[in-house]
Amino acid sequence: MTYYLKYRPQKLEELDSENVRESLKKIVSSGKIPQAFLFAGPKGTGKTSAARIIAKIVNCENNQKELKEPCDQCEQCKSIAKGSNLDVIELDAASHRGIEDIRALREAVKLAPAKARKKIYIIDEAHMLTTEASNALLKTLEEPPNHVVFILATTNPEKLIETIRSRTTQVLFKKASVGEIKRSLTRVVKGEKIKVDDESLEIIAEKSEGSFRDAVKILEQLIVEKRSLKSEDIKEYLLQHAVFNIDDLIAALLAKDTKKCLSLIEGAALKGVSMQELTENVLANLRVSLLAKMGIGEETLPELGKDEIVFMINLFSRAGVELKGALIEQLPLELAVVEWCTSGVTSPEKSIRSTSSANTSVPKSEPEKEKRPIKDLKELSEEVWRELLATIKPINTSIEALLRAAKPISFDGKDLTLGVYYRFHKEKLEEGMHRKILEEVAAHVLGHPSIRVICTLTEPPSKKIPKAEKQETILTEEEDKDIIKVAEEIFGN
Repeated sequence: MTYYLKYRPQKLEELDSENVRESLKKIVSSGKIPQAFLFAGPKGTGKTSAARIIAKIVNCENNQKELKEPCDQCEQCKSIAKGSNLDVIELDAASHRGIEDIRALREAVKLAPAKARKKIYIIDEAHMLTTEASNALLKTLEEPPNHVVFILATTNPEKLIETIRSRTTQVLFKKASVGEIKRSLTRVVKGEKIKVDDESLEIIAEKSEGSFRDAVKILEQLIVEKRSLKSEDIKEYLLQHAVFNIDDLIAALLAKDTKKCLSLIEGAALKGVSMQELTENVLANLRVSLLAKMGIGEETLPELGKDEIVFMINLFSRAGVELKGALIEQLPLELAVVEWCTSGVTSPEKSIRSTSSANTSVPKSEPEKEKRPIKDLKELSEEVWRELLATIKPINTSIEALLRAAKPISFDGKDLTLGVYYRFHKEKLEEGMHRKILEEVAAHVLGHPSIRVICTLTEPPSKKIPKAEKQETILTEEEDKDIIKVAEEIFGN
């Protein structure tokens, strides 16, 4: 048995996270256990261990008169600790996320416990439930049978529907402090009679990045490999086993070097690096930069604009979700990298500045235009519309191609309504990032501080084009190639 399982906390007092320990103690001492908990926090912070302790407290044979710490000696406590108790059911929502799974759970919930006083359902990664499954679970949470306690555990509580969160008693599991992790490691060290000094434990604690589980794994690896536990030797060992440098990947992403990014990911996969962990590291870096751009904390990626950061966060968040069901583990991450490196997305402010100085289709009288903003549809001439397309093209070629199947049909100085010829184009233009870029560019070109773009379906123009207008409206061969290329990219997505 691994150290983490062997020495996982068995009582509330053994929980190493101080705020969790105190919160659960208060709940238990009140004498009333809620019928639905939500344990939320990063991986490796003890959510499942705490859930099992609650299950023992509720069903301990020596807790018939009052709720207190489990005895760990009765049949119920022992079977729960072993994971063999018939009335404590642990489900992984990542693999039981559908409506049928929850319907089956709802039927099972109606049955009385086999031997225990209460049935405990521990649902891990609860945020992975589909919307339909979440709504089905909600009905049970609203009126649960008296013999049932639900404990939902998640690393992403914000992804749970609000109505489920409101029906649960929430306990927040934060990343462990160095002191809390040392407390956890000390329990292992004493149990295994390992001789190691305080400085060495602190080095391991710092390396584990707030995860009790990762810290114990590092210690166990050192013991298994019969490594020296002197602080300087541990530092050298951890340096040698740093198989992946996230800074290298971030640098390659900044340079939009597709080949290098893919090469780094492939190398990491061959060395056994978790793609989930790698993705989380990328997102963690992006999050820090996004917060800095909002005035919170220190900037780490000044090369990127806010919108670029948001775009990347969306890409890598999607990859993180898709990783769990991927046949080839690194493929979702590789797709995110390719989409980022080959996209035309950049910070609108940055691109508009460069476009106005470098793009010849932007009139030289740009400063004058800002002083005399476009006020209505009459002033929004075909020339102005073409200028908008020319300005947006270097920022995002996909948006520019989509706009060629649209036309402005009304403008009042605040709202710009576009008539879009096809439903697919309308849906793409209404997507968050596309809409944001379009609105910022429109505001710049039309000379307003902000503009809201509204898309509505409209009939496409007649295919019959008068001869006199053909030269002016027919696309060039080069433009046709551009649109075909972009269309392939869009439909390929």
